[in-house]
Amino acid sequence: MADFRLIADRIAEDIVTGRLGPGQQLPPQRWFARRHRIAPSTAGRVYGELVRRGLVVGEVGRGTFVRAAPAVAQGRALIETATSAPVNLELNYPSAAGQSELVAASLAPLLRADVLTEAMRPGAADGTAAARESAARLLAVPGWRPDPAQLLFTGNARQAIAAALASLVRPGGRVGVEELTYPLVKEIAGRLGVVLVPLAGDAEGVRPDALAAVHRAAPLSALYLQPTLHNPTSSTMSERRRGELGDLVVALGLPVVEDRIWSFLRPDAAAFAAHAPGLTHVVDGLSKRVAPGLTVGFLVVPEGRAEAVGAAVRSGGWSAGRFALEAAVRWTADGVVRRLVEEKRADAARRQAILTEHLTAHLTEQGGVGTVRTDPHAYFAWWELPTPWRADTFTAAAAAHGIAVTPGTAFAVDPHRTPDAVRLGLASAPEEELARALRTLAAVAAGGPPGRAGG
Repeated sequence: MADFRLIADRIAEDIVTGRLGPGQQLPPQRWFARRHRIAPSTAGRVYGELVRRGLVVGEVGRGTFVRAAPAVAQGRALIETATSAPVNLELNYPSAAGQSELVAASLAPLLRADVLTEAMRPGAADGTAAARESAARLLAVPGWRPDPAQLLFTGNARQAIAAALASLVRPGGRVGVEELTYPLVKEIAGRLGVVLVPLAGDAEGVRPDALAAVHRAAPLSALYLQPTLHNPTSSTMSERRRGELGDLVVALGLPVVEDRIWSFLRPDAAAFAAHAPGLTHVVDGLSKRVAPGLTVGFLVVPEGRAEAVGAAVRSGGWSAGRFALEAAVRWTADGVVRRLVEEKRADAARRQAILTEHLTAHLTEQGGVGTVRTDPHAYFAWWELPTPWRADTFTAAAAAHGIAVTPGTAFAVDPHRTPDAVRLGLASAPEEELARALRTLAAVAAGGPPGRAGG
């Protein structure tokens, strides 16, 4: 019997050397099996191996396609410089004018020798009393204010997600998530040995009936949600949907991890935790409010959960540094965080106007080339591409024009159900570059994929 791995190696070489180009469709598995004189089951294993290596993506009802570029570890494209493209719409870290000077001035008192000595001591999972009070004030929204006694701290929000899931779900356990989710959650789940289960949704997010049906078929251990400015679609749940889901998780006794990392841009949106306070673990942080290199992760846990989640924080080595906690307290007390948030809300609104003028309006003029979904407060947009574009081929075409975007495959939980869409990060590129890039992308979309009529 032929070794499927050796056959996969040959196909992989064709992809790496360019003999099989980005977006090219592989033949149906039965045809591939006849051509290589192997069993159909072996052909299936070859294709499965190529998917596992991140070289191709399989789509139900459509076939198997070569990815736009060799895959990196899940989520890395969103946290590292993963491209040399001149305009990077993958990374999405907002920055305000004068931000460095503002932060530096607030930090200066911490650099006194006597203060610095104390700030350099090891940090505890529950931080300090001052840090807990400061974070509780910062995270409070209408209808919900965290209890300072239930606050824990990590190095960043990603570590807070990992700690929450590690404390709630054993290896092999199932976690319900939106069908499109934050890519690093997929990486975290893989490292914890946790199975992510996609839940059907609509414009507001997860549908209660879908959650109930999945849990009834095979119980979930937890639920991970982004109810405010969901990444990548920018959708925000209505209060009615939050209430329905809250009632359901309470009835099921199902713990929830609520990711609120972008919620500071929508101060009008209440916390999901208000609907299920005894079950919801709230994750937030300073990476977007302040800067990715100057951050602290916040984790608000239900009553009685601080000890268990704190143990997960310590065992994972995820505790926040004492200096970072002291800095966060000072930035909050001095009004630095408030000023940065106000400026970034205004900046996001300006960039949404650029999106409308230089992409959405152009698409409308061209008869509607795909659909752009976003929120006027958001720093990102979800572009559902027009037929016959696929996410990977469009990503490759954008890269050829010096623009990096994130394909929908990065967010899809089910690798066989990937959307023909890309996420556009609006935060990192200078405004003039962003405008030029969006105009270019509109023209690329209108021209069609390479090799097709009109392309």
